Amino acid sequence: MTASPSTAIDLAALHRRDFPLLEQQINGQPLIYLDHAATSQKPRQVLEALQSYYSRDNANVHRAAHSLSARATDAFEAARGMVARFVNAADPNEIIFSRNATEAINLVARSWGEANLRPGDEIVLTVMEHHSNLVPWQLLAQRSGVVLRHAGLGADASLDIEALCGLLNEKTRLVALVHLSNTLGCLNPVEQVVEAARAVDARVLVDGCQALAHLPVDVQRIGCDFYVGSAHKLGGPTGIGFLWGREALLEAMPPFLGGGEMIEEVFLDHSSWARLPHKFEAGTPAIAEAIAFGAALDYISAIGLATIHRWEQQLTQRLFDHLRGIEGLTIHGPAPEQQADRGALASFSVAGLHAHDISALLDSHGVCIRSGDHCTQPLHRLLGLDATARASLSYTTTPAEIDRFAELLIDTVGFLRANS
Repeated sequence: MTASPSTAIDLAALHRRDFPLLEQQINGQPLIYLDHAATSQKPRQVLEALQSYYSRDNANVHRAAHSLSARATDAFEAARGMVARFVNAADPNEIIFSRNATEAINLVARSWGEANLRPGDEIVLTVMEHHSNLVPWQLLAQRSGVVLRHAGLGADASLDIEALCGLLNEKTRLVALVHLSNTLGCLNPVEQVVEAARAVDARVLVDGCQALAHLPVDVQRIGCDFYVGSAHKLGGPTGIGFLWGREALLEAMPPFLGGGEMIEEVFLDHSSWARLPHKFEAGTPAIAEAIAFGAALDYISAIGLATIHRWEQQLTQRLFDHLRGIEGLTIHGPAPEQQADRGALASFSVAGLHAHDISALLDSHGVCIRSGDHCTQPLHRLLGLDATARASLSYTTTPAEIDRFAELLIDTVGFLRANS
């Protein structure tokens, strides 16, 4: 049996009590939640922030002089400041709240892309991208005549950085890539990508949804132009995410949506736009969700992402050790020994068995894992698979849960093989 992690603080023991959802049973068995890459669970502090806003401060922001609106506005803008500090933005006005990371990418594609790209210009992507970082660029290409290029995988099932750099040329206008793959778990060398893109005067957008909850992110150090994330991957609520962009770029970009809040003056035949960040936040925003997002970031920051990362590294090694002992099981993505900073997840397939069957049987024992293409159909097609199973961890995951999952997975594989 793998030894329990001992060189990192046991974060699950310290913080699990703050997550009421994890205390329930599923099908009469204690819940083992290993689907954090899809959506994270929420600590009490986040739930209390939502309740507090609606029971005490419920009012629209930026638009009234009364006390409720003032309190709501202060809390909403304080949350923006928390996001800015979390990613080390130069100014809170560089943080644009969106419904999610998908909308943030669409904002860049619609606003920056349509204003700056012409037929024949090229966008470089990777085959491991989430659909939300593929489809917006496909739609833009259909509208504008932009050409899409795609970098593949190296021998260790991580990004082929040499191939990506080889795609860059004088026609390249944008590189858009994931920071940490939600399927392969690989951490992409985004700083190296930025350096290569700068050599051909191209912009860089980074999808940070998976990275933000697991390791420190500094957009100024990375040097990219846009960075996106979603609150629900970070212990926050659904329905809110963010775009970070360089101020000069955001200032030059036209609005994404029109309506209230994003205007300075409106006449019958024309309008002028509000200053950043409001130019890109049309209509009533997700006020409660933004405030709760701030509470989630405050919670994570108090623990420390470096501390979280150390704990999760040990949990990931434990997970891999168990999975590698199962006959016929293939893990897709680099091993911890190949990439120490890889994500706290493992996508896998078992010869002759379907991922959905594995997931369904595990659920009958209270274990929640993901099965499917994880919104990375092109990657799965490249791997020759229609689906994989994925176990993804968090700082609330316990070593005992990983051990129990492994035992149940062995039983599940044995049962399915015997009955196939």
